[in-house]
Amino acid sequence: MSGEGSSKQPNERAQHLLRALIQRYIRDGQPIGSRTLSRDSGLDLSPATIRNVMSDLEDLGLVAAPHTSAGRVPTPKGYRLFVDTLVRYRAPQDGELERLQSRLNEESESPDALLGSVSRMLSEITSLAGVVGLPREQHSTLRQIEFLPLSDSRILVILVINDREVQNRILHVDRCFEEGELVQAANFINEHYAGADLASIRGRLVEDLEGLRTSMNQAMVDIIAVAQAAFKPEAGADVKVSGQTNLMTFAELSDIETLKRLFDAFSRKRMMLDLLDRSLSADGVQVFIGEESGFRILDDLSVVTAPYRSDDGTIGVLGVIGPTRMAYDRVVPVVDITARLLGRALNQRG
Repeated sequence: MSGEGSSKQPNERAQHLLRALIQRYIRDGQPIGSRTLSRDSGLDLSPATIRNVMSDLEDLGLVAAPHTSAGRVPTPKGYRLFVDTLVRYRAPQDGELERLQSRLNEESESPDALLGSVSRMLSEITSLAGVVGLPREQHSTLRQIEFLPLSDSRILVILVINDREVQNRILHVDRCFEEGELVQAANFINEHYAGADLASIRGRLVEDLEGLRTSMNQAMVDIIAVAQAAFKPEAGADVKVSGQTNLMTFAELSDIETLKRLFDAFSRKRMMLDLLDRSLSADGVQVFIGEESGFRILDDLSVVTAPYRSDDGTIGVLGVIGPTRMAYDRVVPVVDITARLLGRALNQRG
């Protein structure tokens, strides 16, 4: 799962109460008080003891107390601990699996239509927004990269792919780079990433950048940050989004300004592709909670994704987008099994 846990973990009793609080909050969407938590937890604890535990969890940044209520709500950090260690995942119901399988088998149109159908199915089953990135060739291996400075704050990127394919891309930058700096950056990427799949390089660069900041000068960090764009999906790539209006049923997302931001986010296909692209090389389901997505417009949402693969070398990512209080115990397994079933369906279509 995406994200990092707290360096200091709550004890077993506190974790039990945190799980109960998050489960109740996901269901009701209201701050949880100590008396409610006492009933839900099944523990023989007084409300005063529970308040003390809640205070400890608040000190750890796992819950927060809204100023309008004496109850507590989970924070993104609390959700992260819940998703990583506390949640008890539930397998999809038989009826849901049958619906998924039958819809995949019935869809006789193009792969494009199939993926649109999968997006709708994810939305229907989870009551969230379903998103599916169209597949692209998986086996595009970087052999070499070169940067050449152009006029008007532009850089020409030359990518040598697989054995002989050459791709040229132009990147727009905020500052001018010396040719020597560009050569140094290209040498670094060739040394560390040559031979790797293009689909994974951008994600690795994103992950590695933070560590590089302490060992490289700022110019090198800036160039490598810019280089991420060279590994974005080609412009022909697309994404299918369904069920955005489902999010209007959640009170915390239903005010007009929030809805405007959300629908603006869903209209930005490039942003959706960038988000999905981070999961291309993942092994299984990824969960991005709030600001972990890297897009401020999605700070109030969680994104659950999983890559799907077919035997012919294509790869894509599907997932759902919803409020941070989504039912992770149910949504994560649905996304996981849908990715697996879609891969099989694409194989059967040859």
